[in-house]
Amino acid sequence: MNISKIHEDLQQLVTAGAVKRDEVLESHVFTRMGGQADILAEPATYEEVQAIVTYARVNEIPLTVLGNGSNVIIRDGGIRGIVLQTSDLSEMGLRGDLLYAQCGAKIIDVSRFALEKRLAGLEFACGIPGTVGGALYMNAGAYGGEVKDVLQSALAISKAGQLVTLQGEELEWGYRKSIFASGAFIVLEARFLLQPGDPAAIKAAMDELTRQRESKQPLEYPSCGSVFKRPPGRFAGQLIQESGLQGTRIGGAEVSRKHAGFIVNADHATAKDYIGLIHHVQAAVKDKFGVELETEVEIIGEE
Repeated sequence: MNISKIHEDLQQLVTAGAVKRDEVLESHVFTRMGGQADILAEPATYEEVQAIVTYARVNEIPLTVLGNGSNVIIRDGGIRGIVLQTSDLSEMGLRGDLLYAQCGAKIIDVSRFALEKRLAGLEFACGIPGTVGGALYMNAGAYGGEVKDVLQSALAISKAGQLVTLQGEELEWGYRKSIFASGAFIVLEARFLLQPGDPAAIKAAMDELTRQRESKQPLEYPSCGSVFKRPPGRFAGQLIQESGLQGTRIGGAEVSRKHAGFIVNADHATAKDYIGLIHHVQAAVKDKFGVELETEVEIIGEE
């Protein structure tokens, strides 16, 4: 790949200053680690996203989509090709009965906007740190609620650069997954169907969930959030805790002493440290309980 040419070409397709070369990605992800992107593009409109997707397809350039980096580990070797970061697409509003939010909007902010508009249904999302795009990608959920429960439809872009609207069974919902995890589509916008509610009751529920999150999760350290999916009939954090792994370190990565389901960047961890500790935890839990922990976090990039 001719990185200089890609950089020059993309500068003609998107807003001035929105394309960067050899961008260090640690400041773009919650774990605060990871290598460089050959090219980082931050589109400001759906048309710019289309232009980037089409350019990458026509020129056979690898394309990686990144939200706000809350549930991702980027390997130390970084990412080749184009990284498309959607954080600037953050508009939200109401269209009739639907609350819409662009892919780069933080799902926490969308839940607060719903409260302002006296709409119930997104209270569970008040502590989820990711974007709307990421929330749809993995059917994000917490405290008994999931995105699939309130999503009416999604505007997306196909690999061919075409805009499509997906709804119902087309979204292929599963536990921490959706059709977007297949890579066939990129989320541009979510349309949520919520219900009118009592703002005092909505706020009380959100305040309680926030209190629980702050009391249980190691928010004082950089991390990717919950690392592992919940195994059938069990809790990953409990299995890790009962395996005696809390406080275990590899390099600067540590199994949280506050919540065993989290691995934190306690002291300038590398992605190699973090991933090595994930594998160590998986092996220890498999050895003690016979349970294979599956990662919820996305691990991308090169060694």
